[in-house]
Amino acid sequence: MKLLFVLLLAVCTIISATERGYFWHLTDLHLDPNYTVTSDPGKVCPSAGDQPVTNAGKWGSYLCDSPGALINSSIYAMKAILPDPDFILWTGDDTPHVPNEQLGEKAVLEIVEWLTNLIMQVFPTTKVYAALGNHDFHPKNQFPTQNNSIYYGISEYWKPWLKQESTSTFQKGAFYSEQLVNTGTVGRVIIVNTNFYYDSNSITANMEDPGDQFAWLENQLTNASQKGEKVYIVGHVPPGYFEKKRGKPWFRENFNKRYVEIIQKHHKVIQGQFFGHHHTDSFRMFYSNSGDPVSSMFIAPGISPWKTTLPGVDNGANNPGIRVFEYDRKNLLVLDMVTYYMNLTYANEESPRWEKEYRLTEAFQVSDGSPQSMHQVLEKISTDHCFLQKYYEYNSVSYDLESCGEACKIDHVCAIREVDFPKYATCLKNESSALKPIYHITMMIVILLIYLLPK
Repeated sequence: MKLLFVLLLAVCTIISATERGYFWHLTDLHLDPNYTVTSDPGKVCPSAGDQPVTNAGKWGSYLCDSPGALINSSIYAMKAILPDPDFILWTGDDTPHVPNEQLGEKAVLEIVEWLTNLIMQVFPTTKVYAALGNHDFHPKNQFPTQNNSIYYGISEYWKPWLKQESTSTFQKGAFYSEQLVNTGTVGRVIIVNTNFYYDSNSITANMEDPGDQFAWLENQLTNASQKGEKVYIVGHVPPGYFEKKRGKPWFRENFNKRYVEIIQKHHKVIQGQFFGHHHTDSFRMFYSNSGDPVSSMFIAPGISPWKTTLPGVDNGANNPGIRVFEYDRKNLLVLDMVTYYMNLTYANEESPRWEKEYRLTEAFQVSDGSPQSMHQVLEKISTDHCFLQKYYEYNSVSYDLESCGEACKIDHVCAIREVDFPKYATCLKNESSALKPIYHITMMIVILLIYLLPK
C-alpha cells in the first residue's frame, strides 16, 4: 500500500510538471549598430544624441542603446537559463533612438533581419510570436493601415514563425492571431499593432478604427469564447500612462477608451496581456465597472539600458532585463514570472553576468500572476513602503536605488491602478488630497520642535 501511494504521488508530480509551461518575453532590444568603445565622448553611440558618453564599456552604456555584444549576450543567456521554452514573445522596438534622417527604411529592415536571424540561430525550433514596436518603421511611429514594403519585408523574415493566414493579415496591418502550439491546450495568442493608437502617429490621428483592428480584435475574442479558447494579448505600446512621468499617456484618448472597453467586455477569455515600450518593469490593472480585478497587463523591462530623454523623467535608465513566465498549459493562467538582469556597471568593470533579480510570487508574497493576485501586489505597493521600495527598485531593473517618496508613489500607483484616462486623473487628485493633512501635521510638528529646541 505504501509503495502504491509513492507511485501515485510520483505520477501526480509528473502530471503537474507537464501542465506547467514556460515562455520567454523579450522586448526593447534597440540595437545600435554604430556603438563603439572609444575615449571620444561624442563618438560612442548615435543613440546618445548630444549627451557626452564617458566610460563606455563593451557591454554598453546607460546613455546608449544596445551594442550587438549585449544583445548576443541576452539571447544566449535565455538559452542557458531556459533552453527549450514553449514559445517566445518578442514585443518589438528593435532599432535605436536616433532621428529618422539617421536611419531609413533599409536600416530598419537590416536590423530586424539581423535580430531575427540571431533568435532563429539560438532557438531554431522555438515558435516566436513577434510584434512591431513604434521604432520598427520608417519614419518611426508613423505606422500606416495598409500594405507597405516594411510590413512585407518583415513578414518574409518571419515566415518560419507565421502561418499563411497570419502572413496575409500582418502584411495589411502588422497584426495577427494564431493558436498556441506545444502547449497541449486550446489557447491563442493575439498580436495587436498598438502603434496605430500611439499619440505620436499622425497618420491614424483622425481615424475611428485604424486598420479595422478594434473590430478584428473583438471578433477574435468572440470566436475564442465560442471555441472555449483562452487568450494572450501581445503588443508593444501599452494603454494608460507612463509611471515615470505624471500625466504622460501613450494612446490617444478615444483609442484608449475603446481598448479598455474591449478588455472589460471580453475579460473572461483573456488570461494575460504582455507589452513593452516603457523599458521598465511594471504592470497595469483592469477592473470591471463594479471594481473587481478582471485582467492584468505585464510590462516587461527592456534589453536596452538607454536613459530616456523624455522631459521630466529623472534618472530614467535601466539595467538590461529578460523575463520567463510560468503558466498553466490547461488554461493559460499565469502562475509566476522570473526576471533576470545584467548589472551593466559590473559587466563593464568585471564580466557580464545574467542573474535572477526576483520571482513574482516570492518577492510580493502572492500565489500566482492572476488578476486577483496582481491586485494584491498593487495593494501591498500602495500601503506598505517596503513593498513600494522593492517594486521601485525592480521598476528600473535594480538601477535606481534611491527612495520612492510620496509623489513617486502616487505616480506609480495611479498608473498601475487606472488605465482609463478620467479615472487616472481622479486617482491623482484623490491621492494628492490625502497627502495634504499629513503634510500639514508634519510641518506643524517640525515647527513646534524648532520652537521648543534650546536657543
